[in-house]
Amino acid sequence: GMGVASEIAKQTMNQTANAVSVLRDRLESGLTQAWSGAVINGMDAPRIYNTTNISFPGLQAEAILIVLSEAGICVSSGSACSSGSLEPSHVLQAMNIEERAAHGAIRFSLSRFNTELEVNHAIEHIPGLLARLPAVQ
Repeated sequence: GMGVASEIAKQTMNQTANAVSVLRDRLESGLTQAWSGAVINGMDAPRIYNTTNISFPGLQAEAILIVLSEAGICVSSGSACSSGSLEPSHVLQAMNIEERAAHGAIRFSLSRFNTELEVNHAIEHIPGLLARLPAVQ
């Protein structure tokens, strides 16, 4: 069974990567257009197709996580290996991301199970949810 599952995954890997990267790019484009100052971290570097890290300078990632979670939008702050930490991601620090932006960085992870409708929902609702948050200096 595991061999068959691996073979199916291998056969659909490129198609999945292409489809999910289209969703990721749509999410990035929509959020940077809808929220002035939003920055895609690592935009010009080779990246994995299903993950994006977006900074909302002047906001706190922890507050963003809470307000989005309450709205049913699942995101994370930092890297998966540093979840639970209130410090900005060590990866963002190593990339010399400005501290104000690093503190407002969140990670979106997409999969083949996400839909264009879900991405559009996130783009439509996230700016209004972020507008409710207090800005920090």
